[in-house]
Amino acid sequence: QVQLVESGGGLVQTGGSLRLSCTAPGFTLDYYAIHWFRQAPGKEREGISCISSHGGRIIYADSVKGRFAISRDDAKNTVNLQMNSLRPEDTAVYHCATGGPADCSSLYSPWEYDYWGQGTQVTVSS
Repeated sequence: QVQLVESGGGLVQTGGSLRLSCTAPGFTLDYYAIHWFRQAPGKEREGISCISSHGGRIIYADSVKGRFAISRDDAKNTVNLQMNSLRPEDTAVYHCATGGPADCSSLYSPWEYDYWGQGTQVTVSS
């Protein structure tokens, strides 16, 4: 069983930045695409970014494009999501996921992914 662990969430003011991380103790992420999702209260889980194995392909949702940057550090077995210019509408629980499509050719649906982290809360105050 693969368990992903997210960290880095918190409370930030509008315009601020946070850096989320996703790792998998005991499991090597190198050959897997990693997808970040978020879920706000009362809303469906939304795919926001994906990075393919070794970072060859990256994709973003329009809602975060130009503000968020996904990267991976295979030496540290970590995928990061740098979030800048945060807005109140970015408030959500952020999850990383893997075990789904490997190509990141689109933002796939949550049910395509087998392995998830517990999520980290991001709250942006106005």
